Amino acid sequence: MMTLARYFVCLAVVTLAAGELFSVPDSGREPDGHSTRGKHGSFKSSSSAASRSQPAQVQGFEERELETDFWLQQAQQTLAQKLATPDNTNHAKNVIFFIGDGMSAQTVAATRMYLGNEANSLSFEHFKDIGTVRTYCVDRQVSDSSCTATAYLSGVKINYGMVNVAASVKRYTCQYDRNASDFEGLLKWAQDAGKSTGIITTTKITHATPAGAYASTTNRYWENDVEVADADCDPQLVDDIAEQLVDKEMAKRFNVVLGGGRGNLLPVETMDEEGKPGYRKDGKNLIEQWKQTHETMGRSRYVWNREQLLSVDTANTDYLLGLFESGHMKYNLELKASSEASRTEPTLEEMTRTAIELLQRNKKGYVLFVEGGLIDVAHHETWARLALDETAEMARAIDTARQMTSEQDTLIVVSSDHAHTMTYNGYPKRGNDILGLGDVSDEDFLPYTTLSYANGLSYYTTYTENNLGIREDVSKYDYTRMDQRYMATVPLDAETHGGDDVAVWVSGPMSHLFRGVYEQNTIPYLISYVAQIGDYYDDSNSGTSELVLQLSVLLGCFIAVLMRR
Repeated sequence: MMTLARYFVCLAVVTLAAGELFSVPDSGREPDGHSTRGKHGSFKSSSSAASRSQPAQVQGFEERELETDFWLQQAQQTLAQKLATPDNTNHAKNVIFFIGDGMSAQTVAATRMYLGNEANSLSFEHFKDIGTVRTYCVDRQVSDSSCTATAYLSGVKINYGMVNVAASVKRYTCQYDRNASDFEGLLKWAQDAGKSTGIITTTKITHATPAGAYASTTNRYWENDVEVADADCDPQLVDDIAEQLVDKEMAKRFNVVLGGGRGNLLPVETMDEEGKPGYRKDGKNLIEQWKQTHETMGRSRYVWNREQLLSVDTANTDYLLGLFESGHMKYNLELKASSEASRTEPTLEEMTRTAIELLQRNKKGYVLFVEGGLIDVAHHETWARLALDETAEMARAIDTARQMTSEQDTLIVVSSDHAHTMTYNGYPKRGNDILGLGDVSDEDFLPYTTLSYANGLSYYTTYTENNLGIREDVSKYDYTRMDQRYMATVPLDAETHGGDDVAVWVSGPMSHLFRGVYEQNTIPYLISYVAQIGDYYDDSNSGTSELVLQLSVLLGCFIAVLMRR
C-alpha cells in the first residue's frame, strides 16, 4: 500500500510540475461534456495547474457584447440593410475573378482573428451575395488545383492533375485528339467579345491555377520541355505549359501577365536577372520570344522587379509581362521582413492595381483573373501564419479592386479552388492568440494549438521521435516564426487538400445569380451570362448602338444645314 501511495504522490508531483511548464490560456470552465465520460473528466484540474504561470488573459470582446440588446440590434440592422439593398440587374462591362488557392472557410475565419478579432470581416465578406460550390473532380473526391481551375474557368469538370482536357482522356496521355478533347474558357470568351484580358498570380505563371486560363495538358506538371521528356513524351509533339503561354493564339492576346516562374521560360544556359539559370533544355528563350511577338502587336513591356512594374506607363502600354521570380514569388511576410525583397517584388495588391489601370482603357471592358496562390503553398507546409497572412493580403487586393471600380458595371467574384485540412478547434477564450496554444488535452495533459492539420510533415514535430504514440510538448515551439509548422496527425511529405465545399462571394451586376449551392463548373457560365460573353455574347446590341450613334450624327448635321438656310 505504501508503494502504491508513493506512486500516486509522484504521479501528482510530475503532473503538476509538467503543468507549470505549459504556457496556455486558462479555460476557466467546467468540462463541456462532449465526451462519453461526461462532466466529471479530469480536464478542469489539469487545465488549472497548467495555467498558473500564465499572465492575465486580454479580454477579447467589447463590454457591449455582454448586453442582449447589442445582439438584437445588430441582427435587426443586418436585416434592414438586406431589405434596403435591391438586386443590381445590370450586365457587367468588366469582370475581376479572384481565387484564393486553398482558401477554406476555416482559413477565412482564422484570418479574421489574425487581423485582430473574430468579429472582423475581410473585405470580400462585405460583398452583397454569397453561394457555395462543390469542388470534387470527375475521378477524385478531393480535388487538386488543375481540375478545379478547369471547372471554374472553362465550365467542365475533368480528371485530377489535368488542365482543360476532357475526362475521357487519361492523365499522362501524350497523343490524343486535341480538337475533340481540348477546350478554352472564360478569358477566350472575353477576347472574342472584344474585351481586354489579364492573369495574375503569386505562384509560377505556369502553375496549375493560372494555366487553367490558357493551357491544355494531360499533366499539370509539364511546365517546361524537360518535364515533358521525363514523362516519356516527345517535347516536339507535346507543347509544355510555358510554350502555350507564349505560342498559343489566345495567350498571346493577354494584355497583362504577372507572376513568378521565369525559370520555365528560359534555357538552362541562360541566367535570369537575379543570376538563376533557366530550366529548359530545348534552347528556347520564351521571354525573348514574347518580346519579339508583342513588339509587332502594340506597345509592350517586360518587367522583372517591383520598381519597373510601378514605373509602367499604363496609359501607353498595350501588353505587359512581369515575371518576378524564377519559381514562386515570395510570401508577403518575407517582403515585410526584407527591404531588398520588398524592393524587387511587388505585392498582390500592387500587381492588381497596375493591371486594372492598364485594362480599364478598353471601352468594351475587360476580364481579369487573379490568384492568391501562396495560401495553398503555405498550407501544404503546415505554415499556418503564412497562410493566414497571404489570405489577408488577397483581401487587401480585393478591396483595392472594389475601390477602383464601380459596382454598377464591374462584377467581382471571389472564391477558392478547394479547401485544406487545417482546423480551427478547441475551446479557446476570446482574445486568445489564434496562432498560439489553445488549451490542454484532458487525456495526455499536453497543450495543443488552436490551429492544426489532419496530415502533413509536421507530424514529426507533433509526436516524439522515440515514440510516435506520444505527443511532443508543443509549447516549446516559437509560434511567432513565420515558418513554424503546426500540429498534424498523419505523416505525409506534404499536407493535402480538403474536400469541403468552398464559398463564392460576389459584388456587382447580377450578384444574386451566385446564391445557393451548386457545382463549381457553373461559375464561368454565371459570369459569362452577366458579362454577355461566350454563349451569351450578342454583338447585335453593340452594332445597333453604333448605328444609332451614326444616324444621330447624320441627323444633327442635317438639322444644322437646315438651320443655316
